[in-house]
Amino acid sequence: MSQTTDNQTTEDTKTQVLAIINQKGGVGKSTTAVNLSAALGEAGKTVLVVDLDPQGNTTSGYGIDKDDLDGDIYDALLNDTDFSDVIYETVEENVHLVPATIQLAGAEIELVSKMARENILKNALGDIPESYDYVLIDCPPSLGLLTLNALAASSGLLIPIQCEYYALEGVAKLLETITMVQKSLNPDLEIFGVLMTMYDKRTTLSNQVVDEVRAYFEEQVFDTVIPRSVKLSEAPSHGLPITLYSRMNKGALAYTRLAREVIQRG
Repeated sequence: MSQTTDNQTTEDTKTQVLAIINQKGGVGKSTTAVNLSAALGEAGKTVLVVDLDPQGNTTSGYGIDKDDLDGDIYDALLNDTDFSDVIYETVEENVHLVPATIQLAGAEIELVSKMARENILKNALGDIPESYDYVLIDCPPSLGLLTLNALAASSGLLIPIQCEYYALEGVAKLLETITMVQKSLNPDLEIFGVLMTMYDKRTTLSNQVVDEVRAYFEEQVFDTVIPRSVKLSEAPSHGLPITLYSRMNKGALAYTRLAREVIQRG
């Protein structure tokens, strides 16, 4: 995988830096990071994806071999590596990626002793976001220091919520954390959108959960819902976003609609 420092320039519009966040695992954060970024890229938008999850599922989802990397997000955060040196091209020409490997797992402990530890990602990014229309940060399933770094660096939050029992479990804690970050680190932070994932229209439960989440978050919920799809689950094993793996699949069509909604929101 070749690296690139020649990021595409865009029109003089404000970059949206969106943290994809939910402290629950398995809700579709990495799936959304990969497939929304690809759909935005296909819509002509330039996107930088930052994989901030030690599991590195977004990195794998774009087919990047973690054993063949010269540097990753850990190096940018903790080894003073220039951020532009850990930006890689992907199979989608308008999308670049900062990958994560398992060494990021120790970052939470190492960040504790750093000065201005919650702003290390923001400072490392510098003015790089200005070269892109969107920066998507795939957060780990926790509310630790890595996630706080993402919140401090972001302009908005994209919250995936799965259409299953206890969908809103933990949301109160997440909103409490957001309020804390707004007060102490990033007063401009706001919820950009709430995304319903793993939707099965055949079940009463999925429809009930959608209604419950819409009642809670109101207009912040995207009209688009992401359906359960075998192809959507298979795509990461081929290192491809769903739009390239199975373009007419219902999951690909849903992420294409979501990209349009994201663009409309700014």
